[in-house]
Amino acid sequence: MPEESVLTDDFLRELMNVGEVDILVGVPTYNSAATVGQVVQAIRGGLLKYFPRERAVIINADGGSRDDTQELVRAASISDMQNAAHPQALRTLHSISTHYQGEPGSSRALYTMLAAADLLHPAACAIIAADSTIEPDGIPRLLQPVYHDKLDLITPVYRRHKFDGLLIRNLIYPVIRALYSKCVREPYASEFAFSGRLGTYLFGCDVWSEDLGFAGSELFLTVAAINDGFRLAQAFLGSKNTLDHGPADLVRAMRDTVGPLFWTLEHKPPARPTESNGDFVLTIGGNAEITLEPRRINRKRLYQMFVDGVVELEPILKSILSAGTLVELKQLAAISESDFCYSDDLWVKTVYEFAASYHKAVISRDHIIQALAPLYRGKIHTFLGENRDSGSEQVEQHVDALCLTFTRFKPYLGELWNGRK
Repeated sequence: MPEESVLTDDFLRELMNVGEVDILVGVPTYNSAATVGQVVQAIRGGLLKYFPRERAVIINADGGSRDDTQELVRAASISDMQNAAHPQALRTLHSISTHYQGEPGSSRALYTMLAAADLLHPAACAIIAADSTIEPDGIPRLLQPVYHDKLDLITPVYRRHKFDGLLIRNLIYPVIRALYSKCVREPYASEFAFSGRLGTYLFGCDVWSEDLGFAGSELFLTVAAINDGFRLAQAFLGSKNTLDHGPADLVRAMRDTVGPLFWTLEHKPPARPTESNGDFVLTIGGNAEITLEPRRINRKRLYQMFVDGVVELEPILKSILSAGTLVELKQLAAISESDFCYSDDLWVKTVYEFAASYHKAVISRDHIIQALAPLYRGKIHTFLGENRDSGSEQVEQHVDALCLTFTRFKPYLGELWNGRK
């Protein structure tokens, strides 16, 4: 997308009025009035308390909200004349909002903020979701390692229930860890920080001119930072309250995550082959935590949707999967629920064959992503059963074992990627 289509005249005037800054915090929104006020107040509080001498700006990239979202963001500004009421504010804190063109999406918002950063030259940037539960103390956890310690990317880790983040734990994280050899727990983050150096690099990437560059660019950002030698760390931000999408939304969730993952594998293939199962990344403020409170999940429905999906989608699966893998899945679909077990080996082969078929576009890429949904439900049925009575250490062991399997099968993906099934 050309820069001039992002920096509208009004937005450009506001940015020029702000001038160069030390810190930029971006907030992507779309009809977010119910939550964004609390978020921008947390950002403002964190900036005023921990960065009182730095020139800072909050930039809202809005997808065309019809509520009071943009007004709530602009209200976070503190001018020089207001500093008497805010003695910790030694500089003006600007908070501006712009409406970007096109369909609402976090990637379009991210590109808008990268364009703004390219003009304002901040040393450190952060992106905070409009529905984030971040507290003021979370702002320095993201920004200080970039601003003071010169790191390039800070991704979050959270306190999650053992059955939250299932798509991340069972697919996104293990694939990134296996192929790029970094243990980044939240590679597709909605709140993260990055250096001006990384922002400039990302802004210059050619993915923004492609439609798919506007779906999942946060994941591309993480992979680019890993693959191209930038310095990474993670920061503990407390509880993650957003639950996984329910069954009715699973296809949409996979379009928003697995599609960008497969797309990123094409545009950022791993730089160096390695046998490593993933180098651990420095975590600041505490490690990821798992909570264990009881939760009811309809496993029987997951099993039945897997069985129905294998039967109904067999003609499509024939185009995507190897003959051997499809036979194994059909055999699995014929097993009773009490004996059902979608093994790690079979799941990894499934994912890698889907990734290779996406790469080759053997059929519509969207149809490929949709066809993975019922198979993922089968894997989650097994994960839930294995971890029903597991403590946090056992859950981590199961996730680590899956990551090892993804690593072990990397040569298989290479064969698929460059040859035939």
